[in-house]
Amino acid sequence: MTDERQLDYWKNQFARKRIGRREFMGRAAALGIGTALATTLASKIAGAEPKRGGSARFGMAHGSTTDSLDPATWPDTFMQVAVGGACSNQLTEINAKGDIVGDLAESFEPGDDTKTWVFRLPKGATFHNGKDVTADDVVASIRHHMGEESESAAKSLLSSITDIKADGPTTVIFTLDGASADFPYVTSDYHLPIMPAVDGKADWQSGVRTGPYVLDKFEPGVRSTGKRNENYHKSGQPYFDDVEFLALTDLTARTNALTTGEVHWMGRCDLKTLNLLERNPDIAITEVTGYGHYVLPMNVTMAPFDNVDVRKALKFAINRQEIVDKIFLGHATAGNDNPIAPTIKYAINPEPIYSYDPDKAKFHLKQAGLSSLKVDLSAADAAFAGAVDAAVLIKEHAAKAGIDVNVVREPNDGYWDNVWLKKGWCASYWSGRPTQDWMFSTAYAKGAAWNETFWDNERFNELLLSARGETDSATRQTLYSEMQQLVHDEGGTVVLVFNNFVDGASKSLAHGDVASNWEADGLKIAERWWFA
Repeated sequence: MTDERQLDYWKNQFARKRIGRREFMGRAAALGIGTALATTLASKIAGAEPKRGGSARFGMAHGSTTDSLDPATWPDTFMQVAVGGACSNQLTEINAKGDIVGDLAESFEPGDDTKTWVFRLPKGATFHNGKDVTADDVVASIRHHMGEESESAAKSLLSSITDIKADGPTTVIFTLDGASADFPYVTSDYHLPIMPAVDGKADWQSGVRTGPYVLDKFEPGVRSTGKRNENYHKSGQPYFDDVEFLALTDLTARTNALTTGEVHWMGRCDLKTLNLLERNPDIAITEVTGYGHYVLPMNVTMAPFDNVDVRKALKFAINRQEIVDKIFLGHATAGNDNPIAPTIKYAINPEPIYSYDPDKAKFHLKQAGLSSLKVDLSAADAAFAGAVDAAVLIKEHAAKAGIDVNVVREPNDGYWDNVWLKKGWCASYWSGRPTQDWMFSTAYAKGAAWNETFWDNERFNELLLSARGETDSATRQTLYSEMQQLVHDEGGTVVLVFNNFVDGASKSLAHGDVASNWEADGLKIAERWWFA
């Protein structure tokens, strides 16, 4: 292929939003294109610089009638994006490069060997109701998730905080029970938006936040709308005049909404019909690989999942690569029951690899004193697109190992309230986390609200505390390696695949590099995207 044809190819890839601006610039440079010319080409292709205007509509893969404005309860992408990313700010955020930067905070810095952290707020930042944002608001917002009575999913994430106090109107000091170099990442969690304090407590009921859009209408399980915050503390942002998020949990309905123009963007495309969307000249596909993974958690306090050999039998009875090929059509990587993505620091790939092996599955059944096994597996596409099809395929795989998997097709609506954390074995998903401490503290630590397997391993919990306070990199590697091995060997989570985030959008939309830490451009699509 000539250099000219190669350049045309990469221009087309960039125009179709299959690669970001940074990659296009790199490809152009490799072909001998100067920076100035490459920048000009990129600007022409991308529709120049961001501009204001227009009403954007987004089709979300989640949404439930039980959704609440209380961020402690946010379970899925509808609330995370529609009220979180669109209307709220955390102290920090993760940008498209994977760096931790200020979101509402103007700066943050450690003290006392990272046992204390000092965050400073920008002067003049206001809530949607015009009230100045102060350190007291931050204290109340974080404490909303703490305390013995808290049922917040972020409670375990904040367990290392021993004190949080205001030091003047714009400075907040966090004191931890040990060193934590990763603490600023914690404050970017979507459960932790800054809310106004009323009588010393966070006012979540009003929906008043600091974010790019002012919440206008909120109908749980239906839609959420917002209007541009003209006093937003980030200069120039956001770009849309107003935004609307629709809960379109049915995959076909969501796809039709995009193709007919009812929405400008849809999350979680149907991989089986992705080629049809790609052929549509008005639609661009965005695909990024991040930390996300689809899982099948077993409640290890319920029989038969309370037997580690039963859990291992099920792990060896699943042909993950076939699921990657047939269900996700190559848009995923087979998991190995380690929730830490390979790109995260200190990640390992534990042995043995849980590849499909009916004989090993039978061996572990025998170790558990069983010659056969029958279990229920609850699934709905609310967990992830293709969950039901994957469960049916697992039933076929497991049969060869003497395991009868009864697939229970659950309704999408209410799945996270009626199935997840309640049924013995079910489908679930994680967007992943950028640090090991964050992932493990949220989903695997003793007492964590979202410990979906109810796993309680004394050694693991000890290591979690030790690794959090360790500053020597080699020692941290040793500690985190052992933790990953423990989860792999003894945990109750089947990490089915690491999934790509595959979204579809009208070509009338434009954006910069897309963040991969969460779906929907790091949950910030409403703030970061614009009409070309």
